[in-house]
Amino acid sequence: MCGGVLTGLSGVISSPGYPREYSNNADCSWAIHVSNNSVVTLVFLDFQLEDNEGCNFDFVALFDGPTVTHRHLGKYCGADKPPNIVTTSNQLLVVFKSDFNIGGRGFKAYYYSECQQFLSAVSGDFSSPHFPNIYPNNINCHWSITLAAGYRIKLFFPIMDLEDRNSLSDECDYDSIAVYDGDSQTDTLLGRWCGREKPPSLVSKSNKLLVVLSTDRNVAHRGFTASYLGVPVNVSCTRSEFTILIPQQSLPQLERERIYLGNPTCAAQLTATSYKILTQFVNCGTASQKHGNITMLVNKLYIDFSDGKRQNVQEYKVKCDALRKIASVSIISAEERRLEEQNQQTDSVDNSDTEGPKAEPHDLSDIVFISICVLAVILMVIAIIWLVLL
Repeated sequence: MCGGVLTGLSGVISSPGYPREYSNNADCSWAIHVSNNSVVTLVFLDFQLEDNEGCNFDFVALFDGPTVTHRHLGKYCGADKPPNIVTTSNQLLVVFKSDFNIGGRGFKAYYYSECQQFLSAVSGDFSSPHFPNIYPNNINCHWSITLAAGYRIKLFFPIMDLEDRNSLSDECDYDSIAVYDGDSQTDTLLGRWCGREKPPSLVSKSNKLLVVLSTDRNVAHRGFTASYLGVPVNVSCTRSEFTILIPQQSLPQLERERIYLGNPTCAAQLTATSYKILTQFVNCGTASQKHGNITMLVNKLYIDFSDGKRQNVQEYKVKCDALRKIASVSIISAEERRLEEQNQQTDSVDNSDTEGPKAEPHDLSDIVFISICVLAVILMVIAIIWLVLL
């Protein structure tokens, strides 16, 4: 399709015949018009046009409005993908032209508007468009979470209701949620989900996460809800103690008693700018663990975000190599917690098996004692009878 008027939340445009070589003497215009108070973001997925200095032969030109008289956003050709383009208004004009010879594979791009959201608060919630009503078809929505350096992000999906997997391929080929460990789709994919398969709690390795909702042209469901949380925890250690600092601004209005190491008696103290925990290794339940030839001091930091509606206690593993005075902290994922609980159950079963045989000597000693008493009585009776007979 060569041009047209696009008014959806998001959509895809491509050169005529893509990915086959586009035709000569093409002149296509796409007028993208989204809802008021929104802006348009255009992302090129693939780009290969005839190359020349000045881009006067084959090119894509972009304008910040509905006509070529509006502000010129760029003119592109060759094989280098243009940067992501963001308008200042709710309209974008995309013009593609080719000359009489030499072509290329062309281009493919998608735009999005209403379901583009940039999140920078320490915690937050978001959901698919129109939730709890059904989401639109043919959308490509992005939620980009970027927190300050030093944060890691934990992401939850309380509700998930998308179109089911492809029954032939068993893949999420229709509607899906994808999560990337960074701020672009070139970063590590943490997973892709569809149907009512609820993703596990996800933890980023950096201070950025990208969530992408893609839907096809038919069948739609309620969508999803998501919540995220980021907490910067700075941990240091000496050969005898932990020091944990959390900036107060990152956890506004949280009582200090809700932040503790090991158990609630080791709660944080308030300084002018931070929540602070300073404790000796011998306190608060710190334990030693062997990692190869290195002995690590390990404990758990708890931050309680629970409210009247739901329980929400986040757990962090803090570790210290006391010999080298190196400390680290990591969020404990749901899977890690499940495995830990499983191991604890296994240990308790093993302990009960070990304790079982120890009860036997008590039972045996009772039998021996009773037997001796019976024998003594019998001997006494025999002795009395013998005396009487004498």
